[in-house]
Amino acid sequence: MGFARACSVALVGVDGVVVEVQADLEPGVAAFTLVGLPDKTLVESRDRVRAAVVNSGAAWPQKKLTVGLSPASVPKAGAGFDLAVAIAVLGAAEVVDPGAIADLVLIGELGLDGRVRPVRGILPAVLAAAEAGYRQVVVPQQCAAEAALVPDVSVLGVRSLRRLIAVLTDGEVPEEDPGDPPGRPDPMLAGLLVPGAGLGTGLAPGRPGGDCADFPDLADVTGQHTARRALEVAAAGGHHLFLSGPPGAGKTMLAERLPWILPPLTRQDSVEVTAVHSVAGILPPGEPLVSRPPYCAPHHSATMQSLVGGGTGVPRPGAVSLAHRGVLFLDEAAEFHSRALDALRQPLESGHVVIARAAGVVRLPARFLMVLAANPCPCGRHTLHGAGCECPPSVVRRYQARLSGPLLDRVDLRVEVEPVTRSDLLGQGGRGESSEVVADRVREARERAAARLAGTPWRLNSEVPGQELRTRWQAAPGALAQAERELERGLLTARGLDRVLRVAWTVADLRGRERPEALDVAVALELRTGIARGAMSLTGAGT
Repeated sequence: MGFARACSVALVGVDGVVVEVQADLEPGVAAFTLVGLPDKTLVESRDRVRAAVVNSGAAWPQKKLTVGLSPASVPKAGAGFDLAVAIAVLGAAEVVDPGAIADLVLIGELGLDGRVRPVRGILPAVLAAAEAGYRQVVVPQQCAAEAALVPDVSVLGVRSLRRLIAVLTDGEVPEEDPGDPPGRPDPMLAGLLVPGAGLGTGLAPGRPGGDCADFPDLADVTGQHTARRALEVAAAGGHHLFLSGPPGAGKTMLAERLPWILPPLTRQDSVEVTAVHSVAGILPPGEPLVSRPPYCAPHHSATMQSLVGGGTGVPRPGAVSLAHRGVLFLDEAAEFHSRALDALRQPLESGHVVIARAAGVVRLPARFLMVLAANPCPCGRHTLHGAGCECPPSVVRRYQARLSGPLLDRVDLRVEVEPVTRSDLLGQGGRGESSEVVADRVREARERAAARLAGTPWRLNSEVPGQELRTRWQAAPGALAQAERELERGLLTARGLDRVLRVAWTVADLRGRERPEALDVAVALELRTGIARGAMSLTGAGT
């Protein structure tokens, strides 16, 4: 009779639970039983593990074998338990020392030939193991750089079970096949990507560095001075933005350039974003850490589950989580299903999504900057003079009503994007500021806000409760007079007044002021209501 145990990690959303893999050998008819609430993929690991052990040169024990995954109440899915199951079985058969593997966390899928294949979710799994007190992990070699992002954890990357057995038994480490010739994609990396997700889904368009054409630049946008300033305010304060205008005015161009005026992610934010992308299966191979704010632009046919997360079994991250700490762009917003759009209201307020399913409850991060873009009517020519819009007024009202009032009430900035003029298109108005110049102002504004909010749970002006802005950080005397009149007239709700105050603080930060003045509040009102008041033209360059 032999017994051994090793450890692995079960992922529930982006959170991990350390699972103890116990192997027990007893005299009897040779059989392999796997218990502990495994899914179908994990049940099939019995055949993968047996073939991998034999093809790695080790003898398979011809006894009654029972492998238990504890705690049994936690659902376990995927092939990432293969390596732990194989080592636990070899420990019970005394091929490896059972004491040497008791506190070893092993994550990886096994091929029939004994090669260790990479799996998704390595970073959150190793984070969970580190938080539980484990300090030694074994992962596929292709995922070693991702696992090494977790501090104070010793990471061993292996390409084959044969090599791991040699390391655990202090034997001679065999030479391994170097793999495919240079220049050819590694077929082992196929397990890291969800089929159909695409390599760049959830990442900002373009790549930093290299040629200047490697990433979208704000200088490419002609005209649109008001929209450009609104984009800068949105980036500086983390305010949600709604762009309305005819087709071809540049709404999509503006949204695609927003990630490149946002500051790079901090180390903590990078780890959070990388963990979500790793679980979702869209982390690009060779880039273990996402350093730029992500950009996610789902098609307007996206379902509610694809936006907020869900699916069969344990819920998976949706678009709002893939855009965590970045930009979620909903182009043709009026074409989205109303239920899908209204499902965004909770994450817009709380910064996370809670999904309840029969398999469990999952909490996913969703602190994103939302950009909505929509045409004014089905044909898009409603706001153009003499353009021949034939949409009846009732059709225009119904089309615009697809964006519900409660959703728009959570959007701080609303901008009417005008058609590009002939002089702007021909470059007669001069080239606009580049993303680099605007990004510097955004960074400085965020540094001012961070210094003011130091020691509080908030990082951006858009996160500060209105009560705090009215009592702890007050605007200049009389600055809110116009906004208070708009509240009395019913043009602003109480939430709207708080959001105007937040935007006013961002405008003040961009202008280098200690606190908002009447002009800053007027700019915030103009951006909030979409009604031109002349304040934007008084702010000069930038904001």
